[in-house]
Amino acid sequence: MKKPRHSASPQSAKHHSKNKGEVRIIAGIWRGRKLPVLNGQGLRPTTDRIKETLFNWLMPHIVGARCLDCFAGSGSLGFEALSRQASAVQFFELDKDIAKQLQQNLQHLNCHTGNVQQGNSLQLFSQGNSDTPYDIAFLDPPFQQGLLAPTIEALDNGNWLADNALIYIESEKQLGILPVPPHWQLLKEKIGGEVCFRLYRNGRSE
Repeated sequence: MKKPRHSASPQSAKHHSKNKGEVRIIAGIWRGRKLPVLNGQGLRPTTDRIKETLFNWLMPHIVGARCLDCFAGSGSLGFEALSRQASAVQFFELDKDIAKQLQQNLQHLNCHTGNVQQGNSLQLFSQGNSDTPYDIAFLDPPFQQGLLAPTIEALDNGNWLADNALIYIESEKQLGILPVPPHWQLLKEKIGGEVCFRLYRNGRSE
């Protein structure tokens, strides 16, 4: 299980129980470690196979990369990146309790290169990024809530992406062609069940 799904809108935020599941780190310095995850309604499990494929794609790029986990949930992608020696990961998470669990997991791992920011992802994007742009962005919003298009647009603006940054997008298979900017180059694409996952490169030159 990768992430509890959550909306970028407070009105449609998922309610979760106090029961906990867990997420497994596949490789790297924390290989095999399992981290607690708050269970919630409407969970969409993501297989380890998809995650393994993604990080095989990212293998030449992950060490030393600054990463942004846009809809963090369990933080599975962000923790995997940190385990594989990304230099930093910024987690965005709407739900306060889930964000607290992310922070506790960072503390449990004695990790000081991850940061959790609790809030509405689209609102956080609208504020722009005054820091160094990110090398890798993980974009895996809740399905069937119309969040991909505005999130892609927001991510492409506001100094979020470095030149040649890599953007991972996970979406419903039935969405077909995604509304990405013309300078985003599709590098990889696969379908697993009802999920389509793609890797793009930001080809914009400032």
